[in-house]
Amino acid sequence: MSINKELEQLSASLEGILLFDDLHKTLYSTDASVYRIRPKAVAVPKTIEDISKLIRFAAQHHISITPRTAGTSLAGQTVGDGIVVDVSKNFTKILNFDAVKKTVTVQPGVIRDELNLFLKPHNVFFGPNTSTTNRCMIGGMVGNNSSGTTSIRYGVTRDKIVEIKGLLSDGSEVVFNELTSAEFIEKTKGDTLENKIYKSLYDELSVKATQDEIIKEFPKPEIHRRNTGYAVDILLKSDLFGGTEPTINVGKLLCGSEGTLVFTTEITLKVDDLPPVHNIMVVAHYHSIQESLESVVVAMKHHLYTCEMIDDTILDCTKTSREHVKNRFFLVGEPKAIMMFEVASHDPEDAENQATALVADLEKNNFGYALVKIYGADIEKVNELRKAGLGLLGSIVGDDKAADSIEDTAVELSDLPAYIEEFSAMMLRHGQGAIYYAHAGAGELHLRPVLNLKKTSDLKLFRTIATDVAILVKKYRGSLSGEHGDGIVRGEFIPFMIGETNYELLKRIKLAFDPNSVLNIGKIVNALKMDENHRVVSGRVEPEIKTFQDFSDSLGILRAAEKCNGSGDCRKLPSAGGAMCPSYRATKNEKETTRARANALREYLTYSEKENKFDQKELYEVFELCVSCKACASECPSNVDVATLKAEFLYQYQKANGFSTRNKIFAHNAKLNKMGSLFPSITNFISNQSLVKKSMGIASEREVPLLAKKTFKKWFESHKKQNQDFPNGQVYLFNDEFTNYYDVNIGIDAFELLTKLGYEVLIVNHEESGRTYLSKGFLEEAKKIANTNVNIFKDLISAKAPLIGIEPSAILTFRDEYLRLADNKEAAEKVSHCAFTIEEFFKREIIDGKITPDSFSEEKKEIKIHGHCHQKSLSSVEATFAMLNLPTNNTVTIYNSGCCGMAGSFGYEKEHYQVSMQMGEDTLFPKVRATAQNVEIAAAGTSCRHQIFDGTSREAQHPVSILRNCLR
Repeated sequence: MSINKELEQLSASLEGILLFDDLHKTLYSTDASVYRIRPKAVAVPKTIEDISKLIRFAAQHHISITPRTAGTSLAGQTVGDGIVVDVSKNFTKILNFDAVKKTVTVQPGVIRDELNLFLKPHNVFFGPNTSTTNRCMIGGMVGNNSSGTTSIRYGVTRDKIVEIKGLLSDGSEVVFNELTSAEFIEKTKGDTLENKIYKSLYDELSVKATQDEIIKEFPKPEIHRRNTGYAVDILLKSDLFGGTEPTINVGKLLCGSEGTLVFTTEITLKVDDLPPVHNIMVVAHYHSIQESLESVVVAMKHHLYTCEMIDDTILDCTKTSREHVKNRFFLVGEPKAIMMFEVASHDPEDAENQATALVADLEKNNFGYALVKIYGADIEKVNELRKAGLGLLGSIVGDDKAADSIEDTAVELSDLPAYIEEFSAMMLRHGQGAIYYAHAGAGELHLRPVLNLKKTSDLKLFRTIATDVAILVKKYRGSLSGEHGDGIVRGEFIPFMIGETNYELLKRIKLAFDPNSVLNIGKIVNALKMDENHRVVSGRVEPEIKTFQDFSDSLGILRAAEKCNGSGDCRKLPSAGGAMCPSYRATKNEKETTRARANALREYLTYSEKENKFDQKELYEVFELCVSCKACASECPSNVDVATLKAEFLYQYQKANGFSTRNKIFAHNAKLNKMGSLFPSITNFISNQSLVKKSMGIASEREVPLLAKKTFKKWFESHKKQNQDFPNGQVYLFNDEFTNYYDVNIGIDAFELLTKLGYEVLIVNHEESGRTYLSKGFLEEAKKIANTNVNIFKDLISAKAPLIGIEPSAILTFRDEYLRLADNKEAAEKVSHCAFTIEEFFKREIIDGKITPDSFSEEKKEIKIHGHCHQKSLSSVEATFAMLNLPTNNTVTIYNSGCCGMAGSFGYEKEHYQVSMQMGEDTLFPKVRATAQNVEIAAAGTSCRHQIFDGTSREAQHPVSILRNCLR
């Protein structure tokens, strides 16, 4: 029987799902590492019994089981050629909290930040704090023994382990927790696999020579952040094995074992009291890496909570990140490196004194050319910049990338300056620079050479550098992995790092736990080669991919997709803020992540043998629920703009497969509305008939937007002001296709508001924005529109007489898609600098003092703002806040809401209606329902306003209309 037939039989027996189609095998063939290994299947289990069945099936068929949560592993731990078991969707419960014992029990798919949101009301938290805390999961943190920025104060994940429940390699359930020595010995008696494991550990570690060899060869015990093989040295603390502690917990051995010993299903953790609330960050700026690291020895004499470092390569990447450029506010000059030292106290005066003492000590020792104190909410902004480090490195244009071959070394703190000096000299010998960032206070740095792994010579260097660094780390008795684990990238160096004798011990321990070789094969013992199974094949002939849009800013669409390094920022949930990625938030399926879309596109553009490489049903499936919200364009630290990739895909795919009638109707919406507006009442009646909606594939629950009785263009022609003084000058109002046919009242409000504030409003004959064509992949039509509009406005508008728009998705095409479509790039660039949302224009004029509160009433109003996704990504909701906050007695707040879910035609399409509404339910709808009836809701997007009404029965208004009604 073929493996697929047997997988089908297995699938039928599971409560969860088993996937072995080409798309899912592609999506799960990578994680956040450089590796690519296609699994035979992907399982998304619902129950522990499902996992047990999967393990037994794998044992029977001699294939591997690879546990996976968020898939953010940097060393290749979560890729394998057997069955990848994804517990991130269904194993997400917080099972118990014990306030007295200060413990919490969770399933492995609980996100670290979600756990701390649950714990906060109890005044405790889970300390380990990785850069991926808004999407990494506790199961993965246990697998890797994660630590992060706070380890110098709160320790690593292993320190927090109380109990681990899981499944052994025979599918049986097991519990590992703290035992007395007598209880441990009792566990060695019997014939179960659990008994045999305890007996093996006892027999192996009771030998004095074995204990001595471990002590001699393992990393220095002073290095708290260490993951080198299995943590057998931790077990030596027990009085059973030469130590002094009367208890022992094998769960601590499992922490850092990368799913190679037990499949974890439940974890009990110790939690700590919340940290002091008064914290101050001192950001020290340096002229050299060496100086920054030497200063750590001085700084760590103070009572620091974090001690983190970023070099200039990462800082430079923030300059091109829409999300993180705003977090550069604290920088002084162009430092080669910065250190972020954080002090904290329950007393604000004490915190200030600590920070002052730290600054004085650094100055006394001549460290840092600038020492900046950061307070309050600004600290989190600086931390966000540091957290984005890995993702930001993905934004580097071209094939030279920060390779993660040596990115996790840790040495004793006192050895750090000397170690780095030797490391830097070694890199110079290889003709290499390096990127430095991370946890300097713990003696750990994430060091990355910049390599092009598509070149055979650089792939060889990948190994050479890794080998030389292993030798250097061994010299200092350091750990080759401080927190990211061994995985594939470091696994084969374990024999050298701990000695062959100790390595043979690890192999015997693996055999005791996993006699059938089922659990995550190829990691830690019998590791795969670190320079094989890469995402990119070295020496390959680079595929030539012709595109309609201009992707020269990424050196082509393939490299645009390759920017995704798998860091998984797109898997964050609504509680983390932002909007990325609404389809993942609605479904919790990996297939609906930004990462999945970029990975799938990379895979098929690279390996497809079709003439039109875009002509893949798998690509259609992975892009289907992308709503082109543009959140990824700003929130993805690697700048992966999936909306742009999707537009290109749809164009190329539909060239091969045809454009559907419904897509044609939606794309040509403005042209059809031009005809329909001749008889709007008849058009509105017909378009909302159930038979018509059914024939067009429109959800019956939706009302098709109604055409206005008169277009805005016609209204304007009869109302434009002539022979009148306009003290504030001229503005060109972009009469977009939504305002012109549907939202005429908003166009009128904008005209009257601007006019009464002293602006001459001009509207010229121009084309629609092209937004509907872009959303459906009609790029040829969109290009014609872009060229026409750029040609119309290039010599017309200026900074003094700008083009302003009412509908964000329409006006922002000038700043985004037109730059890829227009033939006259110079003119398109010029026009883009003079095109603004109406809110941006108002904010500018308020700052310049041309618009003042004197023009508005003093009536009290409370307003809440929902920002349009394109506004959040390409502009700023803060401009709306400034505009509506102008009247003296307006109280304005911004909803922390994601995508509304309508996304143009997406929410009207019957097959997408439920997902669309779920997107709204994720954050926006509950917030709107909780808003008092006397509070006005502002939403600039026409889709947003319709979705808010459909989901909550509340009427939202455009900010322009609200401000118009505030005029005196």
